[in-house]
Amino acid sequence: MATRTTTIRPITTTYDASGDGSSSPKPLLSPPDFTLEDLFNAYFDCRRYKRNTLNQLTFEADLETNLLTLWHDLREGQYEIGRSIAFVIRHPKIREVWAADFRDRVVHHLVYNAISDYFLRRFIRDSYACIPERGIHDGLYRISYFARSTTRNWTRPAYALKVDVANFFNGIDRVTLLKVLEKHVAPGWCLDLIRMIVRHDPRSKAFLKSSRALFNEVPRHKSLLYAPPDKGLPIGNLTSQFFANVYLNELDQFIKHGLKARYYGRYVDDMVLLHEDAAVLNRWREQIDMFLQDRLGLHLHPNKIWLNRADQGIDFVGFIIKPGRAYLRQSSLDRCRQKIRAWEHKGAPVDEASLADLSNSVTSYLGMLRHVNGYKARRSLCRGTENLFIHADEDFTRLLPTVHNKQKQGRGRKK
Repeated sequence: MATRTTTIRPITTTYDASGDGSSSPKPLLSPPDFTLEDLFNAYFDCRRYKRNTLNQLTFEADLETNLLTLWHDLREGQYEIGRSIAFVIRHPKIREVWAADFRDRVVHHLVYNAISDYFLRRFIRDSYACIPERGIHDGLYRISYFARSTTRNWTRPAYALKVDVANFFNGIDRVTLLKVLEKHVAPGWCLDLIRMIVRHDPRSKAFLKSSRALFNEVPRHKSLLYAPPDKGLPIGNLTSQFFANVYLNELDQFIKHGLKARYYGRYVDDMVLLHEDAAVLNRWREQIDMFLQDRLGLHLHPNKIWLNRADQGIDFVGFIIKPGRAYLRQSSLDRCRQKIRAWEHKGAPVDEASLADLSNSVTSYLGMLRHVNGYKARRSLCRGTENLFIHADEDFTRLLPTVHNKQKQGRGRKK
């Protein structure tokens, strides 16, 4: 079995981060030719996040043959993207997910491993989504720090502007995205794969796992099924998430170096800017919207523009940031409580695997609540699970691993 190592080292030169479109047209990234070991490394990375799924287990059943076949197809130019699986999820809001075949996911990781270091060094510090060692909690801490800085520890008024991009993933123009990527990646095997992935339309031969009625519940403007030609990236693939960051990095550079915004952060398409003057934020909002429309074919959501004093509470990455404290959004807590109540009222016997899924869901909420003033909320959630014989530790920071079936115990007492 191959050992997990990193062998690809991108070649880089100077990068113009002005964000005004004047970056040198000369390609700056030229990954060396990939090796079979690189393909194994991509497989290990892919398996880490898709362990024990049906596609992964099928691929692993004849691992060496499958990887060698994939290696041959990539080297000989015979690789073709396979069939995607599309389904609909309802939480936290209804949306489509387009999952690539496991074999294609390995290729996605191969591309990501070749280009990620180069682009990650060029992303701004305050882009939080899908970046190693960043994420929701990093965004929470940074925006909290920005709020304290711009208000001088909440002793003077300042304002926060929160905006997001309308219909972001479905609105990405794939032609423009390719131009952005081609500006940085030299011709070769990596750019060929990038072009194939970006241009691929997963709708052509997708397997629709959810019912057609459920797909019809997704608003048409949020459905990839109804996206215009050359528009939209499939939500659910590593490359879609990473390419979306590359796409909006153009906006990030404009905001930081064009507008000179000091206090700015972005999580996917949600953005927060802070300033002492509300008029400056309003002017920036107009310029941001203009940049999105002119350069990226996107626009701000007109109904999701929030401008208020920072001490009134900043809603970001699922948390509310206020002077001296932060707490999880109430709607998130209510959603977790609804899941618990739904299990309590189930009439049919509940298997331990299902209760384990509920336990994992509650545990993820407890993890978020550990980063804020959330002791009372943690206690409330944990006490709500006691009727299902799921118990927590003394500080309500995690659920205990043993999950007992309520129905089985009830039948045992009757005997």
